[in-house]
Amino acid sequence: MTKEVTEQGLYGAAKDYHDPPPAPLIEAAELTQWSFYRALIAEFIATLLFLYITVLTVIGYSSQSADDTCGGVGILGIAWAFGGMIFILVYCTAGISGGHINPAVTFGLLLARKVSLLRAVMYMVAQSLGAICGVGLVKAFQSSYYKRYGGGANVLAPGYSTGTGLAAEIIGTFVLVYTVFSATDPKRNARDSHVPVLAPLPIGFAVFMVHLATIPITGTGINPARSLGAAVIFNQDKAWDDHWIFWVGPFIGAAIAAFYHQFILRAGAVKALGSFRSSSH
Repeated sequence: MTKEVTEQGLYGAAKDYHDPPPAPLIEAAELTQWSFYRALIAEFIATLLFLYITVLTVIGYSSQSADDTCGGVGILGIAWAFGGMIFILVYCTAGISGGHINPAVTFGLLLARKVSLLRAVMYMVAQSLGAICGVGLVKAFQSSYYKRYGGGANVLAPGYSTGTGLAAEIIGTFVLVYTVFSATDPKRNARDSHVPVLAPLPIGFAVFMVHLATIPITGTGINPARSLGAAVIFNQDKAWDDHWIFWVGPFIGAAIAAFYHQFILRAGAVKALGSFRSSSH
């Protein structure tokens, strides 16, 4: 006698969505697919454009406000530049590479088994190289202002402890990666057809809001590639002394967001336990 099992949702109703299968840890076949390299190119170009526009905005604001405290776009304008560019670039690249543009986002998706280890590592390399090239363009175009106004590098602001800066990066990245998971959840995509189209909007707004809160503390990293690109081109001791904060903080925040979404909100641990109990009978 066979037992037929049907996936059920809330109140016994049949689920109207299916979670995609976990990505394999190592997927060597990806190396033979053009779509893999196309995704790497998309991540490289997107991160280059992201750093070019945003760091150029930061340098422009610093140079304008040096002589006029009311000049330039202000912190609000800088936050809009970062959030707006993420909205634009995620919208443009989501169908090609997933629109990560951030090693912390890639790391969170790796922990949730959304991408393979090979793809995650190569994405991070492409993002980091793109960030370095993007800031390099800014330095080439704003050579007279670049060094004078900090090069857009992330550093811990005077008056804040290392612990405060690290906590700000952890919480800020948690907000971003949690938003990414929520906006791309297959459960929501199945029930609300407009969600995939609108997904870049809440992600961009998350970046915008986090920048408003943390620019005064760390200049807002929440993206290790963004911090690395600026540190490499600016190449000053202070930027390198604080640089570890902008890798450790975002990776911890991404890991917490992945755990919270997958195992608390989506009850991954409960589902795994239920599956184990079913197989034991």
